[in-house]
Amino acid sequence: MGLLPSWLARSARAQSPSPLRIGIIGSGRIGGSVGLRWAQAGHEILFSSRNPEQLSELVEQAGPRARAGYPREAAEFGDIVLIAVPYAAMPQIGQDYGPLLQGKIVIDCGNPYVQRDGEMAALALEKGTGVASAEFLPGVRLVRAFNAVSWVEVNEQAHRDGELIAIPVAGDDADAVAIAAQLVIDSGFDPVVVGGLDRARDFDQGTDVYVKGMTAAEMRAALGL
Repeated sequence: MGLLPSWLARSARAQSPSPLRIGIIGSGRIGGSVGLRWAQAGHEILFSSRNPEQLSELVEQAGPRARAGYPREAAEFGDIVLIAVPYAAMPQIGQDYGPLLQGKIVIDCGNPYVQRDGEMAALALEKGTGVASAEFLPGVRLVRAFNAVSWVEVNEQAHRDGELIAIPVAGDDADAVAIAAQLVIDSGFDPVVVGGLDRARDFDQGTDVYVKGMTAAEMRAALGL
């Protein structure tokens, strides 16, 4: 896994030059807050849940380039799909929507919590969440990102003055990682590419960099990058 491409390293806070179609499966606190930031950056967003009629306020906030639908619609709509569901739902997400996600960039921001998700969460943390998620979602271009930032930070600290809060990113597909890193920039944060999916465990919940509000320099130092 290499460093960011030179064009991305140079464009530290530049927004994406053209809009992307992004489907969001799970539009709660983190999915909703990140989706709002992407909508503000000009991307087309399809927020989804099992009850899309409950997302009207979120869609209104996001503006005319956003709409609501069911998870299947988000999986079909997005060239990029953000999965923001309780981690115990990941096997079912893969079973239900995996065929629609084949070959797509999928950003996974879920965190396994044993007290909420049960034994499967313990197994995921033992493997490393990046490796575990890849097993649930074979055939996608998986990236781990946005799991180590809180929805409060997304709402209140995006595009802040001075050094931005860093968001770690990991994936095995270099182009997918570069696009995800650009989406971190679009959302108002600073991407730190950590490595392949096997390195995503370095920013799993409970690690030294998980939801600590670090700058990129602080995060790189903490992770030995």
